Amino acid sequence: MQNEVIEVAIKGVMPTANGCAVFLGNEEKTFVIYVDHSVGNAISMTLNGVKKERPLTHDLIGSILLGLGITLERVVINDVNDGTFFARVILHMQNELGHKIIEVDARPSDSIVLALQQKKPILVAVKVFGAVEDMTEILERVLKQQGEEVEEEDDEEENEDEEEEKS
Repeated sequence: MQNEVIEVAIKGVMPTANGCAVFLGNEEKTFVIYVDHSVGNAISMTLNGVKKERPLTHDLIGSILLGLGITLERVVINDVNDGTFFARVILHMQNELGHKIIEVDARPSDSIVLALQQKKPILVAVKVFGAVEDMTEILERVLKQQGEEVEEEDDEEENEDEEEEKS
Protein backbone atom coordinates (compact mmCIF):
# COMPACT_ATOMS: atom_id res chain seq x y z
CA MET A 1 0.00 0.00 0.00
CA GLN A 2 2.88 2.41 0.70
CA ASN A 3 3.67 2.62 -3.05
CA GLU A 4 0.08 3.57 -3.86
CA VAL A 5 0.11 6.72 -1.71
CA ILE A 6 1.78 10.11 -1.79
CA GLU A 7 2.68 12.12 1.30
CA VAL A 8 1.26 15.63 1.43
CA ALA A 9 1.47 18.58 3.79
CA ILE A 10 -0.91 21.37 4.72
CA LYS A 11 -0.04 24.35 2.53
CA GLY A 12 -2.71 26.70 3.79
CA VAL A 13 -6.05 27.08 5.57
CA MET A 14 -8.33 29.86 4.35
CA PRO A 15 -11.78 30.89 5.57
CA THR A 16 -14.62 30.66 3.02
CA ALA A 17 -18.28 31.65 3.13
CA ASN A 18 -19.31 28.15 4.21
CA GLY A 19 -16.30 26.95 6.21
CA CYS A 20 -12.62 26.68 5.42
CA ALA A 21 -10.54 25.60 2.44
CA VAL A 22 -7.66 23.34 3.43
CA PHE A 23 -4.91 23.25 0.82
CA LEU A 24 -2.89 20.03 0.79
CA GLY A 25 -0.10 19.01 -1.53
CA ASN A 26 3.53 18.55 -2.36
CA GLU A 27 5.97 20.08 -4.87
CA GLU A 28 4.02 18.52 -7.74
CA LYS A 29 0.44 19.54 -6.98
CA THR A 30 -1.84 21.26 -4.46
CA PHE A 31 -5.52 20.42 -4.00
CA VAL A 32 -8.24 21.68 -1.70
CA ILE A 33 -10.65 20.04 0.73
CA TYR A 34 -13.50 22.14 2.10
CA VAL A 35 -14.25 21.64 5.81
CA ASP A 36 -16.55 23.25 8.36
CA HIS A 37 -15.38 26.24 10.39
CA SER A 38 -14.78 24.33 13.63
CA VAL A 39 -12.47 21.76 12.05
CA GLY A 40 -10.75 24.45 9.97
CA ASN A 41 -10.08 26.34 13.21
CA ALA A 42 -8.78 23.15 14.87
CA ILE A 43 -6.38 22.60 11.95
CA SER A 44 -5.17 26.22 12.12
CA MET A 45 -4.76 26.10 15.90
CA THR A 46 -2.77 22.87 15.67
CA LEU A 47 -0.56 24.22 12.87
CA ASN A 48 0.11 27.39 14.88
CA GLY A 49 0.68 25.59 18.20
CA VAL A 50 -2.16 27.43 19.93
CA LYS A 51 -2.67 26.23 23.51
CA LYS A 52 -6.29 25.66 24.46
CA GLU A 53 -7.79 26.20 27.92
CA ARG A 54 -9.90 23.04 27.62
CA PRO A 55 -9.47 20.02 25.33
CA LEU A 56 -11.36 20.06 22.06
CA THR A 57 -12.84 16.89 20.56
CA HIS A 58 -9.65 16.05 18.67
CA ASP A 59 -7.60 16.54 21.84
CA LEU A 60 -9.96 14.17 23.64
CA ILE A 61 -9.59 11.53 20.93
CA GLY A 62 -5.80 11.83 21.13
CA SER A 63 -5.91 11.45 24.91
CA ILE A 64 -8.14 8.38 24.65
CA LEU A 65 -5.79 6.76 22.14
CA LEU A 66 -2.82 7.50 24.40
CA GLY A 67 -4.63 6.14 27.45
CA LEU A 68 -5.44 2.91 25.63
CA GLY A 69 -1.89 2.51 24.33
CA ILE A 70 -2.95 3.01 20.72
CA THR A 71 -0.65 4.83 18.30
CA LEU A 72 -1.87 6.70 15.27
CA GLU A 73 0.44 5.52 12.47
CA ARG A 74 -0.84 7.61 9.54
CA VAL A 75 -3.95 8.88 7.82
CA VAL A 76 -4.80 8.13 4.21
CA ILE A 77 -7.19 10.17 2.09
CA ASN A 78 -8.25 7.17 0.07
CA ASP A 79 -11.19 8.22 -2.10
CA VAL A 80 -13.08 11.14 -3.58
CA ASN A 81 -16.61 10.97 -4.97
CA ASP A 82 -18.45 14.03 -6.32
CA GLY A 83 -16.20 16.36 -4.32
CA THR A 84 -16.59 14.39 -1.08
CA PHE A 85 -13.31 13.04 0.25
CA PHE A 86 -12.94 9.88 2.34
CA ALA A 87 -10.14 8.88 4.69
CA ARG A 88 -8.84 6.03 6.81
CA VAL A 89 -7.05 6.44 10.12
CA ILE A 90 -4.45 3.70 10.58
CA LEU A 91 -3.94 2.80 14.25
CA HIS A 92 -1.47 0.43 15.90
CA MET A 93 -2.34 -1.27 19.17
CA GLN A 94 0.08 -3.39 21.15
CA ASN A 95 -0.48 -5.14 24.46
CA GLU A 96 0.35 -8.39 26.25
CA LEU A 97 -1.70 -10.35 23.70
CA GLY A 98 0.25 -9.06 20.70
CA HIS A 99 -0.18 -6.25 18.24
CA LYS A 100 -2.95 -5.24 15.91
CA ILE A 101 -3.32 -2.76 13.05
CA ILE A 102 -6.74 -1.12 12.92
CA GLU A 103 -8.19 0.93 10.04
CA VAL A 104 -11.00 3.32 10.91
CA ASP A 105 -13.19 5.19 8.41
CA ALA A 106 -13.06 8.93 9.11
CA ARG A 107 -13.62 12.34 7.63
CA PRO A 108 -10.40 13.69 6.12
CA SER A 109 -10.80 16.90 8.14
CA ASP A 110 -10.79 15.04 11.47
CA SER A 111 -8.01 12.76 10.26
CA ILE A 112 -5.85 15.77 9.35
CA VAL A 113 -6.22 17.30 12.83
CA LEU A 114 -5.27 14.01 14.50
CA ALA A 115 -2.27 13.52 12.19
CA LEU A 116 -1.04 17.06 12.86
CA GLN A 117 -1.46 16.66 16.63
CA GLN A 118 0.40 13.34 16.64
CA LYS A 119 2.99 14.56 14.07
CA LYS A 120 2.15 11.66 11.76
CA PRO A 121 2.06 11.58 7.95
CA ILE A 122 -0.92 12.61 5.85
CA LEU A 123 -1.06 10.40 2.77
CA VAL A 124 -3.22 10.54 -0.34
CA ALA A 125 -4.02 7.61 -2.59
CA VAL A 126 -2.41 7.99 -6.02
CA LYS A 127 -5.85 7.62 -7.67
CA VAL A 128 -7.18 10.55 -5.59
CA PHE A 129 -4.10 12.69 -6.21
CA GLY A 130 -4.47 12.08 -9.94
CA ALA A 131 -8.19 12.92 -9.92
CA VAL A 132 -8.09 16.25 -8.05
CA GLU A 133 -7.64 19.62 -9.71
CA ASP A 134 -4.28 21.35 -9.22
CA MET A 135 -4.88 24.48 -7.13
CA THR A 136 -1.23 25.54 -6.78
CA GLU A 137 -1.64 28.77 -8.77
CA ILE A 138 -4.79 29.77 -6.89
CA LEU A 139 -3.10 29.20 -3.52
CA GLU A 140 -0.05 31.22 -4.60
CA ARG A 141 -2.30 34.06 -5.81
CA VAL A 142 -4.27 34.11 -2.53
CA LEU A 143 -1.09 34.03 -0.42
CA LYS A 144 0.42 36.84 -2.50
CA GLN A 145 -2.74 38.90 -2.11
CA GLN A 146 -2.76 38.30 1.67
CA GLY A 147 0.91 39.33 1.83
CA GLU A 148 0.13 42.57 -0.01
CA GLU A 149 -2.78 43.29 2.36
CA VAL A 150 -0.53 42.74 5.39
CA GLU A 151 2.07 45.12 3.89
CA GLU A 152 -0.65 47.76 3.32
CA GLU A 153 -1.85 47.38 6.93
CA ASP A 154 1.73 47.70 8.19
CA ASP A 155 2.23 50.84 6.07
CA GLU A 156 -1.01 52.33 7.43
CA GLU A 157 0.05 51.59 11.03
CA GLU A 158 3.48 53.16 10.41
CA ASN A 159 1.84 56.29 8.97
CA GLU A 160 -0.49 56.53 11.98
CA ASP A 161 2.48 56.14 14.36
CA GLU A 162 4.41 58.87 12.50
CA GLU A 163 1.42 61.21 12.65
CA GLU A 164 1.02 60.59 16.41
CA GLU A 165 4.70 61.35 16.98
CA LYS A 166 4.35 64.67 15.11
CA SER A 167 1.40 65.75 17.27
